[in-house]
Amino acid sequence: MIPIYLCDDAPGIRREIRRELEKEILISGYDMEIVCDSGNPREILKTLGEKRQRGIYFLDVDLKEAQYTGFTLGQEIRKTDPRGFLIYVTAYGELAFDTFRYKLEALDYIVKGNRQEMYQGIRRCLEVIEERLRREHGEERPYFTVKFMDTLRHIPLDEILFFETGEKSHRIILHGIRETMDFTGSIRELEKELAGRFVRVHRAYLANADLVKSLDMRQKKVVFVNGETCLFSRKAKKELLELLGD
Repeated sequence: MIPIYLCDDAPGIRREIRRELEKEILISGYDMEIVCDSGNPREILKTLGEKRQRGIYFLDVDLKEAQYTGFTLGQEIRKTDPRGFLIYVTAYGELAFDTFRYKLEALDYIVKGNRQEMYQGIRRCLEVIEERLRREHGEERPYFTVKFMDTLRHIPLDEILFFETGEKSHRIILHGIRETMDFTGSIRELEKELAGRFVRVHRAYLANADLVKSLDMRQKKVVFVNGETCLFSRKAKKELLELLGD
């Protein structure tokens, strides 16, 4: 989960930005969460010191604070999180020279004046960050891409427990460690696509072999690392025992 920090001394603006962030995280299913929302730069730095994790920072430039501006706060953040994503939400226009002077490498500048443009800027930044992170880990962490409602989702394969045929025709239910979703598809096509990593344990289930914890022989169920279960068939029993080393 990627932490998001929001620092703006205007409570109304901060609420609007937070609301837009929460909405976009929910709609797009980003693996992100707001961990600190404050007008106090010291509170941001305190939380960052506790987390010590690469994060996303939405910062006002003019914080009306004796010690910190948005730029000097950015400098402090960079000491702990040199690879974090800094986004300045400001009433001013182009600030590239200032961020260059402070050696901040900001991802973007979002102007507060027009609310709709501000919201679009927030959405754009989250989308860019998600894509960058996906590219960074793409070679070492394969993803399963699925269209969920009107959004393309990229789910890491190592977070998918199993696929299940839905009650409705041509519907598949994806059971993940973090979430469950359904989409249009075929269990047979998925079996071909994910061969070698997922095992057809039952006519209705395709399981991630790497996330199987044990087998409940009495109830004929596969038990996954998070305690969730699905059925296995007599035909799949031998293969599953071999995979588990039993």
